[in-house]
Amino acid sequence: MGLFERFLSLWVALCIVSGITLGSLFPGVFQIFASLEYASVNLPVAVLIWLMIYPMMVQVDFASIRDVGKRPKGLILTLAVNWLIKPFTMAGLGWLFFRVLFADLVDPATASEYIAGMILLGVAPCTAMVFVWSQLTRGDANYTLVQVSVNDVIMIFAFAPIAAFLLGVSDISVPWETLLLSVVLYVVLPLLAGYFTRRRLDAATDSSRLSRLLAALKPASITGLLATVVLLFGFQADTILAQPVAIGLIAIPLLIQTYGIFGIAYAAAKSLRLPHSIAAPACMIGTSNFFELAVAVAISLFGLQSGAALATVVGVLVEVPVMLSLVAFANRTRHWFPTSI
Repeated sequence: MGLFERFLSLWVALCIVSGITLGSLFPGVFQIFASLEYASVNLPVAVLIWLMIYPMMVQVDFASIRDVGKRPKGLILTLAVNWLIKPFTMAGLGWLFFRVLFADLVDPATASEYIAGMILLGVAPCTAMVFVWSQLTRGDANYTLVQVSVNDVIMIFAFAPIAAFLLGVSDISVPWETLLLSVVLYVVLPLLAGYFTRRRLDAATDSSRLSRLLAALKPASITGLLATVVLLFGFQADTILAQPVAIGLIAIPLLIQTYGIFGIAYAAAKSLRLPHSIAAPACMIGTSNFFELAVAVAISLFGLQSGAALATVVGVLVEVPVMLSLVAFANRTRHWFPTSI
């Protein structure tokens, strides 16, 4: 990695501070950006995430996607972590901390909302940002695409029933427009753009054109990530500054959940002898969250000022720096895994 990428954690930290500072100094500007949304999907954030993902989609070799079925272990690992483990450990940690360990610090009604927000994070596996984590760990772009696509299909059918079961309600209102629009924006459109870009360049007589384009697009992906961080923290600046103690209480179980799930998935990937290019993205998908969907559902179910909405915002606060630390760990432990199956 280049100098800029090696110190990516530092740039992200600076962007977090910048976002909170700018959001508190110029709230009107961020309110304008926040109002630019459709079906609870913020359009400026969607554009920036698209900017992150498109360069990775150009790298996808569509002709080799059919070979993914010959290596099902990574896909099975991702699905097992996302749908059989992660939602339930998140609910368990929420109950442990806010019903037992922090019971004297938070009133019962607020505690219930914090737990609900954590559950919504746990039931929404990552769709967009995982392409960034895959690229940073030199993951197999084709395999990552298949893993994300299968998760998106399952999420359409499984999100509401699992969330309803864990929230203890029989009728949960899921913003289907948000879910479907997010999949289109974060997967379908950049995938199609990447496909047609690669097809055109592959058809050219000069095969180096694709390499030159990828080199030119690389800074755009990192820029999109950093700008997204500034926007997200600018949107939530007042909430973060107004409730620092609550944010700390929520962050503790979220940190334990994130590192714990990654540990489980990484150990399983090592025992399955997955190659690192499959193991690292599989574990990242199982660890990170689709926070855009979680925030939207929390707001629609409990309200903008609810504890559930705050918990999902803390999920954003924790997500980027923690995932970057896991990317660094995965890259340092590459030698634990075989280079191929």
